[in-house]
Amino acid sequence: MNRRTFIKSGIAIAIVGTLPRLVLAAQPSEGFDYELIVAPADVNIVPGGSTPALSFNGGYPSPVIRAKQHQPIRIRVVNRLNEPTTIHWHGMRIPIGMDGVPFLSQPPIMPGDTFDYEFTPPDAGSFWYHPHMNSIEQLGKGLVGALIVDEAEKPDFDADLVLCMKNWHIKDDGSFTALTTPKNAFRMGTPGRVMTINGEMHPIYDVPAGGAIRVRLLNVDNTLVYDVTSTDSNAQIIAIDGNPIAEPVALTNHMTAPGMRLDLGVIAPSKVGETVTFKHKNKPMVTIKTVASQLENRRLPTLPLNPIPAPDLENAEAIKFAFEWNANITPIEKDGKINYNFWTMNRRSWEGMSKGNIPAPLAKLELGKTYLFELANLTQYHHPIHIHGHTFTVLKSNKKAITPFHTDTVLLGQNETVIAALVADNPGRWMYHCHIIEHLKTGFMGYVEVS
Repeated sequence: MNRRTFIKSGIAIAIVGTLPRLVLAAQPSEGFDYELIVAPADVNIVPGGSTPALSFNGGYPSPVIRAKQHQPIRIRVVNRLNEPTTIHWHGMRIPIGMDGVPFLSQPPIMPGDTFDYEFTPPDAGSFWYHPHMNSIEQLGKGLVGALIVDEAEKPDFDADLVLCMKNWHIKDDGSFTALTTPKNAFRMGTPGRVMTINGEMHPIYDVPAGGAIRVRLLNVDNTLVYDVTSTDSNAQIIAIDGNPIAEPVALTNHMTAPGMRLDLGVIAPSKVGETVTFKHKNKPMVTIKTVASQLENRRLPTLPLNPIPAPDLENAEAIKFAFEWNANITPIEKDGKINYNFWTMNRRSWEGMSKGNIPAPLAKLELGKTYLFELANLTQYHHPIHIHGHTFTVLKSNKKAITPFHTDTVLLGQNETVIAALVADNPGRWMYHCHIIEHLKTGFMGYVEVS
């Protein structure tokens, strides 16, 4: 898209320039809101050539799926890969049968088959979707997309930018480099070479001068922890990982790990041609640039809070989870093969699973009960810990001051221990893992069972 109309006070303001390429889903079958076709496709990321990616509906960025809070959405997934896949709706508190984890919650979608997902989002905010099979390759080659759940009463922003952050493992000619290497898999993960927003390197998006702008940054990367800053000292954090915060705070910097999302509120500069740039470690990621409008004296709208269940802290049960490596194994065998039991959760590496062969859960939780998860990172590397089907309430850390907030993905720093409350109100077997994909694939995954 290179043209967008912003409506304010009945006045249509034409905005011309480069805007996020928000791709509509293909025409769905009757009875479905969206149809996602999963298939190989060549995409253009670098000027030097095309990239043999995996795609949703034939391109990248993937379709931005928009749902509405408290209203059902139906999505048909068609698998045209030569391997099985599933789709996980990251951050969504939905029934287990719709969670998209092979064998644990649904059969894999085999080549040529379809699977129909249907759920009603209880929460509004910025979420995303991706496969949960052959994750290093399927996510790394492009099967990632934004799922935006609009509020029941939509806030009055003048522009809403959906920006997927992804580093591509590609050369200057567009061909792929290694998506993983043994050395990096046992450290911080294998970084990509080309930093993009919606598949473009440092794009510039036009916004109305003086307008109230919602900037949604979604980390759909396999590896990279983005350290987000802004050239606008008045930029406000208004939501973390899909959940609005009661009192927005000024953005100084915010560590946004794989799987995490950050919603920012910005009042665009009032003069035409002025810019605000969002950076990662002082490297420009994306810039917004003002164009003429008739907007004046705008303020940031207030986001309604999501209906996250309040934890019963007085009657909560504490459970400790230690995240570390297996000191008894060699990460790489003499023949060069990777040992997939390196990372551990409570000294267990993920055993893998198949039909009829599901490992024991890391913990069994009683439906409706509150738990205090003590999340202890006993390593020198960052680990974003993601829980399916639920939302944590982060209470405190041994490394920094915490204002309690809701999230589905808790970033643990080096030797950091975080206390997070969880109300086990969603029955099922829920995946629980590090969202650095190479860590997940080398042991850093398990599940909790709620019944």
